[in-house]
Amino acid sequence: MRAFYHPEQALHDPQQYMRFGRIVAPKDLPERTAQLLAALERHGIAPERPAAHGREPILAVHSEGFVIFLETTWRRWLELPERGPEAWPNTFPYWSGRTDEAMRPDCRPTGIMGQLGWYLGDLSVPVGEHCWLSTLRSAETAVSGADAVLSGERAVYALCRPSGHHARADRATGFCYINNTAVAAQRLRTKFGKVAILDVDAHHGDGTQQIFYRRDDVLTISVHADPSNYYPFFTGYADERGDGPGEGYNLNLPLAHGAGGAEMAAAVAQAGEAIRAFGAEALVVALGYDAHKDDPIGVLKLESADFGTIGAQVKAMGLPTLVVQEGGYAIEAIGACLDAFLGGFR
Repeated sequence: MRAFYHPEQALHDPQQYMRFGRIVAPKDLPERTAQLLAALERHGIAPERPAAHGREPILAVHSEGFVIFLETTWRRWLELPERGPEAWPNTFPYWSGRTDEAMRPDCRPTGIMGQLGWYLGDLSVPVGEHCWLSTLRSAETAVSGADAVLSGERAVYALCRPSGHHARADRATGFCYINNTAVAAQRLRTKFGKVAILDVDAHHGDGTQQIFYRRDDVLTISVHADPSNYYPFFTGYADERGDGPGEGYNLNLPLAHGAGGAEMAAAVAQAGEAIRAFGAEALVVALGYDAHKDDPIGVLKLESADFGTIGAQVKAMGLPTLVVQEGGYAIEAIGACLDAFLGGFR
């Protein structure tokens, strides 16, 4: 298995995070990458540095106004006479949630504070000095992984940080700024007629769902904890099946809080059946370890070894596969989770 990672992804170092009405220490720490790199080394996998792809692959799924916002926010934030340590919004404009719109119009306000409320969806996505650089490198890691699959590799791992599956076409949210999984899937569509995305994470892949919700060429499947009382709250329900031409091409498989490896394996097996019925020619796995029982913001109870079962199930699908790293915040556990997944897959 080939792997990709850029060391500048570790520069992103958020300083604040709002949880349960309180500003707390962030969970997406740079140390996460060190644990995952160590796991790759134990398997004899030396990650390659991704190529510099720039904005073009990102703009295939994200609005230009949103991308320009992310690129320029830190500089504009520094121009404010009074400011906190990172760019954070203090307004959140109402949006109807219409599923027949691919994305919202460009933000009407031209000032930084208005745009922060439009383009940042919650208080888990502060924009600091190195946020854009790390985000760009993370997306380029996913793109290089997709290009390796396009060139004939059967299995590739993209160690992406920041994560991406909560990022919508025009909005950052949930520790995610650019949707690496969606960018990679769109890249694979340049060769493969049908691409499937399997998102396995404690949280619903709401951004990925939104980006492909009206399309029938990309099947999106998310296995996650029941969102009725868990982030992202407003999406991830079983009756969300797609809209217009995409109806029937979105599948959510929510799990009860406290579910463990057996329930996860059953859901992944159901996802595999849907992927085969769809006739997928390539697969992107959005893999998060926050389903682990020790995760500080998780509600599922998987053991590290359960990720080995997931790896074996993904391997059995028999498709050219790109694994894109998503969440997982139990720093002492995530290396073992990747160990298990790679062992099961290989």
